[in-house]
Amino acid sequence: MIAPRLLQVAALIVLAMMRPASAQAPLIADLDDHLIAITTGFAGADVLLFGTTDGPGDVIVVVKGPVADIEVMRKERVGGIWINRKGLGFQNVPAVYILASSKPLDDLLPVDQRAFYQMGIENVRMVPVSPDDSDLKTFSEALIRAKQKSGLFSDQPARILFIGDRLFRVNLRVPSTVPTGTYLAEVYLVRDQKVVGAQTTPLVISKIGFGADIYDFAHRHSATYGVIAVLVALLAGWMAHLAFRRR
Repeated sequence: MIAPRLLQVAALIVLAMMRPASAQAPLIADLDDHLIAITTGFAGADVLLFGTTDGPGDVIVVVKGPVADIEVMRKERVGGIWINRKGLGFQNVPAVYILASSKPLDDLLPVDQRAFYQMGIENVRMVPVSPDDSDLKTFSEALIRAKQKSGLFSDQPARILFIGDRLFRVNLRVPSTVPTGTYLAEVYLVRDQKVVGAQTTPLVISKIGFGADIYDFAHRHSATYGVIAVLVALLAGWMAHLAFRRR
């Protein structure tokens, strides 16, 4: 049986060929699956993004979201102990930032256009609470490094492959540490250092199964969950104690 993603690719190709040239959009793109289910033992996932253009060009893909406020702390050594001393907050920080392109970004768009479309980690709009802080650059770089270390910000763009002049595809790696929420995959068609077409498609990441039930219960009834967790820990310790006494 043909894999579902191959059927989707075939359907997209047929749709592009059937549309008259006068009515054809510059860019058509989609994901092979708009839902990533996080279950017990989730180790990340690969999502196929594919599409077609109305002629030769290059493609850039930006996947980001959901945004949140984050405070970055700087540790300092006081009396032989490392403690958090100074912090700086940032607003609208995307939980995940994934980038893909058919060529290096420097060859596709000028600096101002890359900044406008937030293409490249250095162009992600993270709004500092104190924009005049003298250590702003240090804190923003530390935030980006932390995101990269956890695999939530891609270090290098994934490579978009073209099949002929019009069909393209790319495998986007979603890390195991990805938080739940709704993400947006923004796809751009570039010609002569200009964006001539764009499309946005959603990607939902959600917990399912028994793990999701526990997660939901813990957030809805945090006090009860804490009591249960303590009782389970005490019970486990008591049972371990009995096992060692029998030996």
